[in-house]
Amino acid sequence: MTGEGAPRLRLMTRAGCHLCEVAAETLERIAAEAGLQPEAVDVDADPELQAEFGDRVPVVLLDGREHSYFTVDVPRLRRDLGLGGG
Repeated sequence: MTGEGAPRLRLMTRAGCHLCEVAAETLERIAAEAGLQPEAVDVDADPELQAEFGDRVPVVLLDGREHSYFTVDVPRLRRDLGLGGG
């Protein structure tokens, strides 16, 4: 498991990003199946995050590691969360 208080799922996002909205809906649905609450992080609020993720949002982080970007890799995320097939 991750460190104390750190969410397992994070979505790196920004305001006005249509792909981010779609990814957030998808991530919420899958997270709910796994009993998790994803955290959305606005990359534009932090210059370091903007530099790292700004050109690839939305980016899904699982346990602090990049899992997918532009879209949620649903079959892989379900597998990595132990939810079975896609």
